[in-house]
Amino acid sequence: MGDRSERGLVKHKRRTTISGEAAGAQAKRSGAAETLSGQVKEKEPRHETSASKQKNHSDAGDDTFSCHKLQESLLSSDSGYSNYRGILNWCVVMLVLSNARLVLENLIKYGILVDPIQFISLFLKDPYSWPALCLIIVSNVFIMAALYTERKLSVGTISESTGTFLHCINLAALLFFPAITVLSVTSMTPVGGVVALGVFTVLFLKLYSYRDVNKWCREIRHAKARTLSRAHSCPSVHKANGTAGYKHVTYPGNLTHRDIYYFIFVPTLCYELNFPRSPRIRKRFLLRRLFEMLFLMQLIVALIQQWMVPTIQNSMKPFQDMDFTRIVERLLKLAVPNHFIWLIFFYWYFHSSMNFIAELMQFGDREFYRDWWNSETIPYFWSNWNIPVHKWCLRHFYKPMLMKGVNRLPAQIAVFFLSAFFHEYLVSVPLKMFRLWAFLGMMLQIPLAYFVGRFLRGNYGNAAVWMSLIIGQPTAVLMYVHDYYVLHYGSAAEGVTA
Repeated sequence: MGDRSERGLVKHKRRTTISGEAAGAQAKRSGAAETLSGQVKEKEPRHETSASKQKNHSDAGDDTFSCHKLQESLLSSDSGYSNYRGILNWCVVMLVLSNARLVLENLIKYGILVDPIQFISLFLKDPYSWPALCLIIVSNVFIMAALYTERKLSVGTISESTGTFLHCINLAALLFFPAITVLSVTSMTPVGGVVALGVFTVLFLKLYSYRDVNKWCREIRHAKARTLSRAHSCPSVHKANGTAGYKHVTYPGNLTHRDIYYFIFVPTLCYELNFPRSPRIRKRFLLRRLFEMLFLMQLIVALIQQWMVPTIQNSMKPFQDMDFTRIVERLLKLAVPNHFIWLIFFYWYFHSSMNFIAELMQFGDREFYRDWWNSETIPYFWSNWNIPVHKWCLRHFYKPMLMKGVNRLPAQIAVFFLSAFFHEYLVSVPLKMFRLWAFLGMMLQIPLAYFVGRFLRGNYGNAAVWMSLIIGQPTAVLMYVHDYYVLHYGSAAEGVTA
C-alpha cells in the first residue's frame, strides 16, 4: 500500500514537472515567437518606407540623381542676373588694346607732333601783346558797376526802375563789349577769344544772379519791414578750434567788395548771402587736384596735337570733293579722340579744377555734376552733367517763367534756346564767322529728346544719349574747321590719305 502511494506521488510530481516544463517551453516558444514577430513587424515598416521612397523617386524623376531644373539662361532678361563685371573688364581690355593699336599707328605714320611752343602760340600771336588777358582784367569794371548800383538801390538813392535799367546796360555790355573786342582786335587768337568770352559769359550769369538775389532781399525787407538775417558769405577774423567763425549780417551788409569778389571766384553761378563753408583747407586734397589739373591739361594738349589735328587735316579733301563715304569714315575716325578729349576735359574742369577752387575758397557745395553717364533721356543728361548752369537756369530763368504763367514746354524750349545762343556765342565769335552749327546742334536736342523719351527706354535710351555725344560733337567740329579753313585759306586744306 505504502509503496503504491509513494509511486503515485512520484508519478504525480513527474507529471507536474513535465507539465510545468512543457508549459515553460511553450511559454518560451510563444515569447520567441512574439519576439520574432515583433522583429518582423519592425522590419516590415522599414521595408515599406524604402518601397515608398522608391515609388516617390520613380514618380518625381529620381531627385537624388537629377541634374536639371526649370531656369533661364544668364543672358536672358528673365534670369535676373546682373553681375557682368567680367564682361565689363573684357570691354576695358579690348578698348585699351584697340586704342593702343591706334596710338602706335599714329606714331608710326606721323611721328611725335606734340609741341609746347605751338600750344602757347594758340593763345598769343605776339608775345608782347596779351589782348585776352587785358580783356579779362577790364571785366572788373562791370563787377564794380553792379556792386555800386546795388549800393545805390539799397539806400534808396535811385529808384528800382532806374536800377533795373542800369543793370540791363551793364549786363548787355558784358556780352557785346568782349565780342566787339574779339572781332576787331587782329592779335586775338581763337583760343584766347574763347577763354576771354568764357570768362565774360560766366561773369554775366553771376552778376545776373547777384542782381536777382539782392532784389529779392529788398522785396522781403519792404514786405516784412524788417531785415533779413542770413549768414555772411565771408569768414570773420576770429577763428575757434581751426574753424573760421562767421558773423551774421543783414541786407545790405553783404554789399561789400570782399563779398562780391568771393562770389566771383567760387565755382557757382547762383549768388547767396550765406554760402555753405568747409571748416578747413585740406592740403593733400588740394595738391591732388592741382596735380590732376596740370597732368590732364598736358594730356589734352598732347591728344589734340598728336591725334585730332592730323585727322581733321585729312578730312578737308573729302569735304572739298563731297565724298560722303570718306566724310563718314573721317567722322567716325575723329569721333574716338574727340570723345576721349571731351571726357578728360569734363573730369579736368568739373572735378579737378572746380574742387581745387572750392577747396581753396572753402566753398562747401561740391555738387558740380551728377550721374549723367546713366542718362536714359536727353533732358536728364542736360540737367545733370553741368549742375552750376542747371541751377542757374532753374532758379533765374525757368521758374520765373513758370511764375509768370508760361507753360512748362515753352519754358523748356526757351532754356534750350538760351543754351544754344551761348554755345554759338562762344564758338562763332572767337572764330570770327557765323555758321550756326552749334546753335542748330543744341536746338536739334529738342526733337531728339522727344524721340528718345517716346520710343526708347532704359538701356536703349542710355545708348542713344551716348551716341548723340560721340557722333554729334565731332560733326560740329568738322563743320566749323572746314568752314574756318575755307574762309581763311581760300580752299579746304588737302590732307594725305590716312
